[in-house]
Amino acid sequence: MKIMITGGAGYIGSIVSEACLDAGDEVTVYDNLSKGHREAVPPEARLVVGDVADEELLAAALRDAGIEAVIHMAGFIEAGESMRDPGKYFRNNTCRPVSLLEAMAAAGVKRFLFSSTAAVYGDPQTDLLAEDHPQNPTNAYGESKLLFERILDWYDRIHGIRHAALRYFNAAGASEERGEDHHPESHLIPQVLQAALGQRPHVEIYGTDYPTADGTCVRDYIHVRDLADAHLLALRRLDGESLHYNLGNGRGYSVREVIETAREVTGIDFEVKETGRREGDAVSLVAGSAKIVEELGWQPRYPSLQAIVASAWRWHNSHPDGYR
Repeated sequence: MKIMITGGAGYIGSIVSEACLDAGDEVTVYDNLSKGHREAVPPEARLVVGDVADEELLAAALRDAGIEAVIHMAGFIEAGESMRDPGKYFRNNTCRPVSLLEAMAAAGVKRFLFSSTAAVYGDPQTDLLAEDHPQNPTNAYGESKLLFERILDWYDRIHGIRHAALRYFNAAGASEERGEDHHPESHLIPQVLQAALGQRPHVEIYGTDYPTADGTCVRDYIHVRDLADAHLLALRRLDGESLHYNLGNGRGYSVREVIETAREVTGIDFEVKETGRREGDAVSLVAGSAKIVEELGWQPRYPSLQAIVASAWRWHNSHPDGYR
């Protein structure tokens, strides 16, 4: 299949690009490189540097490569920042990608995969979050993604663009050649590994008074390669109705458990500081992913936190300065 991946120079996008190429697909990466890295784009992929709001450039890129499907992964992802600057998230995550849908409608491209998020659910009312759980985001980031999911429903109804909204829980880990390199880094696992490498003085725990076993937030971590596998399965299934799937392992780990696992994997101790809660952080987010397992046969290959952290540690060790 001929696929365009927006945000394909980013952490998850570059590894999904890698997986598509390994599966024999032709890949065009479309990225403005504001957050991504040119060096992360697989050499076999075609790179178009542009913004998802540039409808004219998008139309040319779709036409020139004969694109048959789009995987939309470009967007801002920081829940905390979204509570300080909500307009940035609604403009970039909700409004600007409408130009992408318009360009697809004009070009007759009918398959669309969307990188959504567990943040569309908000605080959980059940231990596992299934796809039919009420959607009440606790931060503007989650709301920006939920609004775009609703926009996708209208483009399905009006233009016949079939979509799969894949609601990620916490993507982590690395492939052999590609890993997580954000500036600044805000995700827990790479922060912890940077502390182990001596690249940051300490790791902060935001909130120790949550109603959990050890007082810290609980999250479901999914290996980024397992995430990429789910994209390939969903893309091949987009020949009927639109789809909505959670992507997680169904097992939650607290912040303290992640820190202790990193100490075990690296064999290095590092300083930890406790501070107050961040606005918009949910207590616990753990996936109920039975639907994609049953309907598409998806099966995570690296479900353990130990395997996820170990793969990230290998990449950070071999790329101490990231892609620079």
